[in-house]
Amino acid sequence: QVQLVESGGGSAQAGGSLRLSCAVSGDTYATYYMAWFRQAPGKEREGVAAIGNSGTARYADAVKGRFTISSGNAKKTLYLQMNSLKPEDTAMYYCAADDRKWSLQQSDYTNWGQGTQVTVSS
Repeated sequence: QVQLVESGGGSAQAGGSLRLSCAVSGDTYATYYMAWFRQAPGKEREGVAAIGNSGTARYADAVKGRFTISSGNAKKTLYLQMNSLKPEDTAMYYCAADDRKWSLQQSDYTNWGQGTQVTVSS
């Protein structure tokens, strides 16, 4: 079993930056693939960025070129660097992990954190 704890959320102005972190503990075999998702009020949860064990990343079109996913500390921490923030980036951001598939689909992940709120004002 894997435990995921997000931090680093908060408020930012449009055009600003935030860095989210996700602390990983437990069975690391289940962290072969890791991802960030977000959910805005009244909307479906959507995949933002995913990273495989080799470090290869993939991004949703809405954040490509602005967000960067990375891992550190022997995959004990997952990061999401968010630059050029927009009001539409406002959402609860979740860290997710699984050993099955490199994906931006929430159904492919069984391990989830509690989320951290990001609010971007114009």
